[in-house]
Amino acid sequence: MRLHLLALLAKEPAHGYELKQALEQTFGSAYPSPNIGQIYVTLGRLEKDGLVRAVDVEQSNRPNKKVYYLTAKGRDLLSIWVDEPTEGPRVRDEFFMKLVLAPLTGIADRMALINRQRRHYLSLMGDLNDLLSRTAPTDRVALLLIEGAMLHLQADLDWLERCQEDLA
Repeated sequence: MRLHLLALLAKEPAHGYELKQALEQTFGSAYPSPNIGQIYVTLGRLEKDGLVRAVDVEQSNRPNKKVYYLTAKGRDLLSIWVDEPTEGPRVRDEFFMKLVLAPLTGIADRMALINRQRRHYLSLMGDLNDLLSRTAPTDRVALLLIEGAMLHLQADLDWLERCQEDLA
């Protein structure tokens, strides 16, 4: 969340609740709504690290609020994040480790593991389909996030079939 907040602050200074709203509005229903407490804790750490600075703004009839500004150091970190490629597929897959190692110990059967994982992926796919049906056709960002997750799940389901063919 650190870098997401820095990106929003690169656009304009904001206080914590505005950042929460910006995340929700930008990513829509496909993005889990961030916890406001987590946002403020993260902002505190960013400030401590010199990536943002906070300015108290007086409000009439309300408590003062802290508005956060991106520092030059924060902008530099954000630029590095944007320029670096994002991690690709994982070679060290937790499920695959279970699939290979658990049967060696006699704890589990490979087919049982594959079937359990398949049911889990299919359940997640159902959840994504429900989310897709509740998402407005105009919410392009959310639709792309959902579609990406569904494509990853489909690839994982195809891979499970491959594991079943080769290992079971």
